[in-house]
Amino acid sequence: MKITRLTTFLVPPRWLFVRIDTDAGISGWGEPVVEGRAQTVASAVEELSDYLVGQDPRHIEDLWSVMYRGGFYRGGPILMSAIAGVDQALWDIKGKDANLPVHALLGGPVRRRIRAYSWIGGDRPADTAKAARDAVARGFTALKMNATEELHYIDSHAKVEQVLHNVQAVREAVGPDVGLALDFHGRVHKPMAKVLMHELTPFKLMFIEEPVLSDYLEAIPELAAISPAPIALGERLYSRRDFKRVFQIGGVDIIQPDPSHAGGITETRKIAAMAEAYDVAVALHCPLGPIALAANLQLDAVCHSAFIQEQSLGIHYNTSNDLLDYVTDRSVFTYQDGFLGIPEGPGLGINVNEAYVLERAKVGHRWRNPIWRHADGSVAEW
Repeated sequence: MKITRLTTFLVPPRWLFVRIDTDAGISGWGEPVVEGRAQTVASAVEELSDYLVGQDPRHIEDLWSVMYRGGFYRGGPILMSAIAGVDQALWDIKGKDANLPVHALLGGPVRRRIRAYSWIGGDRPADTAKAARDAVARGFTALKMNATEELHYIDSHAKVEQVLHNVQAVREAVGPDVGLALDFHGRVHKPMAKVLMHELTPFKLMFIEEPVLSDYLEAIPELAAISPAPIALGERLYSRRDFKRVFQIGGVDIIQPDPSHAGGITETRKIAAMAEAYDVAVALHCPLGPIALAANLQLDAVCHSAFIQEQSLGIHYNTSNDLLDYVTDRSVFTYQDGFLGIPEGPGLGINVNEAYVLERAKVGHRWRNPIWRHADGSVAEW
């Protein structure tokens, strides 16, 4: 079997898909995207095709090494996301060729389902408490919300009080038994992170995500010492080499690699294995589309330390299209009692609606991150 072509599809709301075709008539799908930089990643995929066309798609480890090591410059969000989507598609082909789900090729499942959480907004809340109640009514037992709007290095206690008000409203709306994670989103600097962590103790949070940007890992042990909840991070780290420093420094309880950014299924599984050696939990990052979620679930099936899965159904980004729009069988993602089932079909376990992908690719998108500014006019972290 040989790879004959790689084709990318820019589709709403902010996603990029890749299809890899073979001379055996088997095609695989992946989701290589950096949110806000989708066109750039598409170009990177096209460049990688020079290494891939004519090769056997089943030789995944070797092809991964060629894509990663074949260039003098390595790592970073663009290259690793391009590799990630290609890698997902290669595993999809390998599974379809063997008529087995990817998790069966990775040693078989340790679980048949995984707990999932729902996003409820939070940084520009209209009614976060209502969104929380609605998510619980749909069966979710865990929620995640953004903690705050933009915060300066040192900011007002009025903003701190607003965070506490929002979190309290959600906690009162859903009760004490629903898991509630709070995402600082890397928009909080260390001085204000210390203040917030001190004040958040009463709310019994499931975890605090990205209390500071991963650029400042050296601050994590200091924050972990005062944190009222486990600390999670990793969505903006892209390889084993990036995560090595996380484990060496310590203080992180949950890692969140994204299999559409961190080198795909091949690399993310190795990162998860490293985490298990440090007794660190895994909560894969996935506010993306159905192909990405399917890849995540194949990994959840085989990673013992995975405990919860992010997913984008109904997320506030998904305005023009939502998670299930691009698959022919929506029931493949089975939501029940707050859990997501592991797809059992060949490959990634989903069937992409190619006709609809082609239709929406004619629309495309040009999604960009919002640009926020502080009151003094300086650019704020989003």
